Amino acid sequence: MAGNGPEEEEEEEREARRIEVLVVDDHHMVRQGLRLLMEGEPDMAVAGEAASGEETVRRLRERHWDVVLLDITLPDCCGLDLLETIGKLRPGTRVVILSMYSAAEYADEALARGASGYVAKEDAAAEVVEAVRAVAGGGRYVSGLPPRGGGGPH
Repeated sequence: MAGNGPEEEEEEEREARRIEVLVVDDHHMVRQGLRLLMEGEPDMAVAGEAASGEETVRRLRERHWDVVLLDITLPDCCGLDLLETIGKLRPGTRVVILSMYSAAEYADEALARGASGYVAKEDAAAEVVEAVRAVAGGGRYVSGLPPRGGGGPH
């Protein structure tokens, strides 16, 4: 078997560095849109999806995810309530809350309860990509909110 050339090695290295994302939203169209958005990014892969809190817990038990994109409102629970469960099942997993609410108090509560990021669904799709990269790198990200004292967590 012939050895890998520089181009193949570079591609393998890129694959190894991909941010693996679990997308959690009860709307199939939203999950599909997020998948399409992230498939266009060379450093991201939607490696799984879930449509409910119960399914999310099941997926978390199966494997590690770098980032969970978590809808704030699910049919069987509140996404904020899942933050504690995620922290217990998979410590170190970074969570970005996706929400239809753009009020600062929702973002503050999400961050206080363990989320690493908060993106309002009304914001540009590019915000999701930025948020995933930021939290995967250990940072925090809040989009679509007016600037707050100290520059905010963004």
